[in-house]
Formats: sequence, structure tokens, C-alpha cells
Amino acid sequence: MLRSLHVKDYALIESIDVEFGKGLNIITGETGAGKSILIDAMGLLLGERASTEVVRKNSIKAVVEGVFEVEFNSKVKKLIEDNEIDLLPELILRREISLKGANRCFVNDTPVPLSVIKDLGDLLVDLHGQHEHQSLLRTETHINFLDEFAGTEKLLEEYTIAFRNVRELSYKLEALREKEFSLKEKKDFYAFQIKEIDAVSPVTGEEEQINNELNILENSEKLLGITGSVYENLFDSENSVHDQLMQIKNRIDELLNIDSSFGEIENEFNSIIAQVMDAAEFIRKYNAKIDHDPGHLDELRDRLGAITLLKKKYGGSVDSVIAYRDKIGQEYDAAENYSHHIQKLEKEITSAREDTGNIADKLSLKRKESAKKVEKEVVKVLAELGISDSVFKVKMEQAPGSGSGDFVTLNGKKYKADSKGIDAVEFYISTNPGEDVKPLIKVASGGEISRIMLSLKTILAKNDKLPLLIFDEIDTGVSGRIAQKVGTALKTLASSHQVIAITHLPQIAGLADNNYAVEKITSDKRVTSSIRKLNRDEKIKEVAKLMSGENITEASLKGARELMGLN
Repeated sequence: MLRSLHVKDYALIESIDVEFGKGLNIITGETGAGKSILIDAMGLLLGERASTEVVRKNSIKAVVEGVFEVEFNSKVKKLIEDNEIDLLPELILRREISLKGANRCFVNDTPVPLSVIKDLGDLLVDLHGQHEHQSLLRTETHINFLDEFAGTEKLLEEYTIAFRNVRELSYKLEALREKEFSLKEKKDFYAFQIKEIDAVSPVTGEEEQINNELNILENSEKLLGITGSVYENLFDSENSVHDQLMQIKNRIDELLNIDSSFGEIENEFNSIIAQVMDAAEFIRKYNAKIDHDPGHLDELRDRLGAITLLKKKYGGSVDSVIAYRDKIGQEYDAAENYSHHIQKLEKEITSAREDTGNIADKLSLKRKESAKKVEKEVVKVLAELGISDSVFKVKMEQAPGSGSGDFVTLNGKKYKADSKGIDAVEFYISTNPGEDVKPLIKVASGGEISRIMLSLKTILAKNDKLPLLIFDEIDTGVSGRIAQKVGTALKTLASSHQVIAITHLPQIAGLADNNYAVEKITSDKRVTSSIRKLNRDEKIKEVAKLMSGENITEASLKGARELMGLN
């Protein structure tokens, strides 16, 4: 339930705060006063997109904020928890539209993407725009009404995923077939490049290893001379470091024989002599393995040159060369095994079309079952709305599929398919006894369309747990006795839902649980829209005004009281 609405600097609205009640909330006001602007602001709050044009002149930003009671709405609670938003007893939605382009959305003062606001709006409100009943005059919308009644959401989502897979596989097959000529044309060129790269077969990190080895080989004479000299100084000369250390050790041994405190020094000298021996042995072995082979040096230089050439031709690095080799390898394989790939993909598509067809069949069965219920319910509500003896039919047809368009298969047969399934749904109606049903879009008048829409909303409300229904001029094209019936239907809806509706008809306004008047005020050469809740006496006057115009008479006041059931 929408408890309160705050709108600031939005179009003609400077600042309004309005509290809505349970049941039927009716908004009235003169044409151009700003009633629909208020509904538009509600739409903005529920996730509809907006431009900076809605910001009131000479203002920086427009703000719309609504407070909803959602204590028992488990779906809303889950969505809030999934988005890590603070859970409060009430839900506060806020939209800010800035001239600077920094449009922001908040849920319980937590910044969120627009998509979260929209998802919450879908769980809270069904907003019926000013001309939305005209959507019934577009056949493609009829399937949406049927699906909403049938509750096909999960099944339709499953079908949509499967159908999207069929399309993606089909596009992939089409692309592969278009690629056939170019693949075959490039096959020889790819074969040459693969052979060139594979002849070298570079490995990641190999360049660094080769450069290190080349550096050693190119300095082999210098390494040979230095290591030989160091080995000689350490071990192999008459006065080597090793010999000198041994002489010192012998003198320490003499000291040890006299004083045992030299034992620790002797151990240290033994360790030093061992380290010198290890270093000398390492240098001797290194000296012995120094490669003097010029042929190996040339081999390394040639390989480094070959790798450098590949880098220049195929991407600038060894990793790029390897990645390119993998890519053209796949392209070559595709060209080499083109027929195999085509056959494999065709089998996948055949299987996917069958799986999607089975889901579409389940979807169709659910729609057919619900269509019968819709037909009965709509006729029942239409009778209450003054269209008695009507016949309402939901016609479903399935067209055969062809290879030139989207299709799925069911029991070996092809059926034309789209994102909604294999069914074409259209509403047919007869509003006069004895007449055959005809397409709704061809025979229904404006007033009838409004009532048919209201009947659909009424039966959908029984299946839908949306707590709030908003109607912007659902009474288009109706008057008199029929207006009374439309008001009664809205009143019935309001017994199980909060309803907010804009009307020009006294028969509807008189049935409201809560009445609000939108007024246009001119001040300082600027027009401002405002809204206020009416008390009992103001409500009587407002209904009387709707009956007789601006000049309220005693007769119109009496008529208003009678209409409202007041003494």
C-alpha cells in the first residue's frame, strides 16, 4: 500500500505531500490542473525513465519519494535482502532527476540502480496509464494479458531461454555457412603460416633463456681466463690461499696442544678451509664445462633470429605468436572439417528445436486452460459493467513453420515461433445478442474498450497480489448508468486492493473512500499544481461540481448527497 507521496520541483508541481488511505482513492480536478502529472510522477517512482525536461523551471532537480507499507510482502522482502538493503517496516523509494544528469535512485536511503527500483515497482503497483486501454487495440498485446492471468512467468522464462538458444545456434550455423568460401580460400595461407610457426615452435620464456646462454657463450674466453686465474690463486699455485690457510691451521694446532681454549678457533679454520675447497672445486668444474663450440653459438643466434622474425610478423611477442597459432589452427581445422562441423551443429539445432517445442506445447496447454476461465470471467464482469449478453472469446492459433523463419518442432511438425511461443492470441467479442464474435480491435467502441480493460484488470487482480492499482482515466468513453457500474467495479477492486484513480465522473468520485482535488494556482506569473485531501463537505461540493460545473446549485448538492448515499 502507498502510504504517502512527496513530489518536489516536478513539471508544474513545486512541492506536494499527500497521504493515501486504504480502499478507493479518487483524484479529481479540472483539465490541465496536473492530475496526469501526478500519475507520471508515480510512474517515475516505479522505475519509468525520465529526462531532465521534467525538472521544474528555475530548479536544479526534481524529487519524487513514496513510502509503502510492505510488512507482509515476502517478494519485496527477498528483493531487498538480495540487494543488501536495510530492511525496515516501511519501504521508501526515491528518485532524483538532476539537470546535471546525475539521476539517482534510493531504496531506504541506500543508492541503487534504476533496475532495482523498477523490480520493486513491478512487485508493488500496476499502473494503468491514461491511454493504456488503447493497447487492447493492438493484437500483439493480447497474449500478455492471457499470460498474466495464466501465471506463465516461470514457464515462459524457461521457453525464452530455450528459444534464445535455438536462435543463437541458428545464427552460428548461418555464420559458418557464410564463412565456408573465405575459410577454404584462407586454408592454404593458414597452412603456410602454421608450418612457418611450427618450424620454430617458440616457447614462452625461451628468449630470456637463449639470451642468457648467448651472453655466457659470447664471453667464454673471458670466463675461461678469469676462472682459471681464480682457481690457481685459490688452490693450484705454490702460494695459494689454500696452502696459506693450511700453514696457519698447523700453527693453531701447535697452540691447541698447549692451550685447549684454541679449540674453537681451530674449528672455524677447518670450516674456512672447507669453504675455500668448495669454491675452488665449483670454479674448476665451471672452467671445465665452458663451451668453445662456435657451431652451438651460431645455432642459438639463428634460433633467436627466427623467433624475432615470428614476433615481427605475428604480434610482437612470443605469447602473441602462440595465441595466433592457436587461432589459425582452429580456423584451419574448421576449414578442414567444415562438413563435420556443419553436421554437428545441425544436430544440435534439431535437438534444441525439439526441446523448445516441448516447452512451447506446455505453455500452449496452460494458455488454453486459462483462456476458458478468462472468457467466463470477462463476460461476468462486463455484465456488471453494463455490457450484458456479451460473448468474449480468446482465440489461439498456431502457424506452420518454414526453414526461412524461426520455428520449433513438436511431434515431428514445424511450428512458427517467436519469443512468446508458438501461439498467436487474439481477443474476439460480441456485445449484442445474436451477433457472431468479431476481432475486438475492429468492433469495440471507446467506452467498451475502457470497460473491457477494466474487466481484465479486475480478473487479473484476483490472481495477482499487487497491493496497489493505479488508473488514469479508466472511465474514458463512459457516462451515466454505465459510469455508476464502473465505479462499483472500482469499489469492488478496492475491497482487496488499494486503488488510486483519476476520474471526471461524479458517479465514480462519489464512491471513494478518500477524495483528493488537484488544483492549478497562478502566482507571480507562474503556474503551480497542488493536491489536497477533501473532507466530507468538500467531497460533496466536488461531486456536485462534477455534476453541474463551476456553478454549484442546491440541486447539484442534493444530487451529490443522493449519489453518495448521504442524507
